[in-house]
Amino acid sequence: MDNKLYRLIFLALLLISFNTTFAQHDAHNETQAETHEAAATHEGENATHESDEFNPSELINHHLADSHHYQFDLPFFGTIFHLPVILWTDNGLTIFSSSEFLDETHAEGHGGHAAAGKVVEKNGQKFKMIGDLIVYADKVDDNTKPEDIKMDQRPLDFSITKNVFSMFLTFMALLIVLLLVKKSYTNKGVPKGIAGFIEPLIVFIRDDVAKENIGPKYRKFVPFLLTVFFFILFSNLFGLIPFSPFGYNLTGNIVVTFVLATIVFIITNVNGNKSYWTHILWPPGVPVILKPFIALIEILSIFTKPFALMIRLFANIFAGHTIILTFVSLIFVFKNWGVPFASGFATIFMYISELLVAFLQAYVFTLLSAIYFGMAVKEEAH
Repeated sequence: MDNKLYRLIFLALLLISFNTTFAQHDAHNETQAETHEAAATHEGENATHESDEFNPSELINHHLADSHHYQFDLPFFGTIFHLPVILWTDNGLTIFSSSEFLDETHAEGHGGHAAAGKVVEKNGQKFKMIGDLIVYADKVDDNTKPEDIKMDQRPLDFSITKNVFSMFLTFMALLIVLLLVKKSYTNKGVPKGIAGFIEPLIVFIRDDVAKENIGPKYRKFVPFLLTVFFFILFSNLFGLIPFSPFGYNLTGNIVVTFVLATIVFIITNVNGNKSYWTHILWPPGVPVILKPFIALIEILSIFTKPFALMIRLFANIFAGHTIILTFVSLIFVFKNWGVPFASGFATIFMYISELLVAFLQAYVFTLLSAIYFGMAVKEEAH
């Protein structure tokens, strides 16, 4: 069993190296062609040399950031899916392909980056992309940066981005796995294979997390707790698979963790009973003169609890992906035969750590959610 584990880890590292190498190769081809053209008129041969330098920040930012394109990078093969752009504009609903923001070279190749300043006209309006933000072309200028864009300069964006597409993949995989588990029970046999792995997790979340921390009213919270646990777990594990269509950074995106924490916040406070709100707004056992101050702290804690959930999950997954890509990037930065060995061992160590973190963060998020639910529905002892 140990030998199989070592082989899987080695294969994962090898695939990471392949993917990074080919991603670097494609990026070099594109930037080199563009730089040669610029060098002929402005920069000279030095610009070509600078463009060939491997930039680890570009690799890391490309992996971590959201995008309107979904890039598949496999050894000896690569392609891009141009995801739909769905906007609610001043003229109503507008839908078109994100490929329209690309020039002809990028559309046919593997770049996936919007052509600088390219304007797309749809439904009587003009749009362009600054960073990954779609804006009204007539409300910004060429010097506008993403951080300077105001809400009135953007349409409402409901596009299917890379993170949304990744979420769909996670839900599909989760649905398939759970249907297979369900099928194993209808056959009236002892659960085997994937069912034998999933069943203990379900029982653990139900009995040791939900029932233990919520109490007699735990049953109505179990479906949500199981859903959020397996969604976070599958997202974390798929993010560690080093080849397309996986390897995405879903739970390392703060918008995703914000939504999950907001759902926990809503469920907690909607289900809060009289005892819960009494302890917050008029804490018992506290001198009257101190009650307003304690109540203020308790009200603040209503928001800090889900905030902690959001930051904890985001920071751990985001940091893990960043560190792994940093170790891999060292190979191409130093270009020394000894670096791949040190970087390889460091990457393997981080991969093993991230496997633990994938389970741990799913468990911690689910456990804390159950604790908050339990605090909301707990009946005061008489």
